Amino acid sequence: MELKNEPKIVGFHTLGCKVNQSETEAMTALFLQRGYQLGEFEQYCDVYVINTCTVTHAGDRKSRQMIRRAKHINPQAIVVVTGCYAQTSPENVAAIEDVDIILGTNKRHLIVDLVEQFDGRRQQLVEEKDSLTDFEEITMERVIQKARAYLKVQDGCEQFCTYCIIPYARGPLRSRSMANTLQEAKKLEQAGFQEIILTGIHLGAYGKPSEQEAAQGAVQQHTLADLCEMLLVETSFARIRLSSIEPTEVDDHLLRLFVENRRMCRHLHLPLQAGDDSVLARMHRPYDTEQYRQEMVRIRQAVPDIALSTDLMVGFPGETDEQFANSLRFCDEIAFSSMHIFKYSPREGTPAAGYANQISNEVKDARSKQMQEVAEKNMLRYMEQHLGQQIEVLIEEQQEDGLWLGHTDNYLHVAVDGPCQKNTMVLVQLDKIDGKLVKGKFID
Repeated sequence: MELKNEPKIVGFHTLGCKVNQSETEAMTALFLQRGYQLGEFEQYCDVYVINTCTVTHAGDRKSRQMIRRAKHINPQAIVVVTGCYAQTSPENVAAIEDVDIILGTNKRHLIVDLVEQFDGRRQQLVEEKDSLTDFEEITMERVIQKARAYLKVQDGCEQFCTYCIIPYARGPLRSRSMANTLQEAKKLEQAGFQEIILTGIHLGAYGKPSEQEAAQGAVQQHTLADLCEMLLVETSFARIRLSSIEPTEVDDHLLRLFVENRRMCRHLHLPLQAGDDSVLARMHRPYDTEQYRQEMVRIRQAVPDIALSTDLMVGFPGETDEQFANSLRFCDEIAFSSMHIFKYSPREGTPAAGYANQISNEVKDARSKQMQEVAEKNMLRYMEQHLGQQIEVLIEEQQEDGLWLGHTDNYLHVAVDGPCQKNTMVLVQLDKIDGKLVKGKFID
């Protein structure tokens, strides 16, 4: 009797943002399409893919740790390193003996071919950032079965905030076509997803030409609002969520969609980075605190109960105690529903890395703790506002204790007691708060 060859197993470890998560899902689909099985990264796999992040030193360090861990689990495995760290520091990745294939932030559609053609000699495919001029279309013939689906529609950034390495890792602005986006969205719709999350490196710049294209006469044909409106008309998703956009990019058209259509999730992630004008100016952010404040007021007046979350950096070079105190007060005033707080990490090649008056790690740690206290207070206040309400929850997974977990459209993380099924919308009575969870009962 002839024995059948067992399918090979691929494991992924993803660091960083929702764009990275979206790209991992696309690469996973490519492997599944070619007959691979999806395994757990911490277990035996034939292929390990580390999708890296380089926003902070911690991301770099974690990337290196996971690379080494893969070979420790299976010394014979093929280890692929891709993503932003591989793009910006290929020489550092190449210095790690355990790496077999280095793939930057482009040409990810070739990943399975590179793995299957691997002959024991290291392969490196990292293009110069300025050559990244076309949006890489990765068509998912196999859809990863999860409750919510990421749909990447934009890549690249040209803001060049002084602390940020991402424009160097991702290259110029480029967007997925409206037609191709709809085609991919239809596949996700047919697969039964209730919610899609639109992602991009600079999502609010969807449809905008790059600086080079603009210099050659190209003009913006479509906006993020146009894309959302098309998806609302042409698909039947229960929810459409935006990952992260700049506060200055919530134009009247986009805001009107939130007001008029409840399928647009009442949640916006609007990076602040600092609550002091002089720090914002040194960061090269496109607003000051008064502009940011006015945008928050405008959005909340139009969409009451919307969740407004943010990113906040502490310890930017030259940040004085007074400037940090301004940030504390400002964040407390805005009362974000949640905050992602991170400590400034100098990135080689960025202007801020060469700024004078770098802040010590001890001061960064103390400021991070203080800001976290403000964040937790306001998150608790936002959750408390919803106690006693009945609200729809998209069920995503079940805990060992039998409770089902999911999110509301305004991004409350809810634990549900009652008969539920994954990837279904249920009505829940919100009763109490348990840490970062709001607990509630299923309503038949």
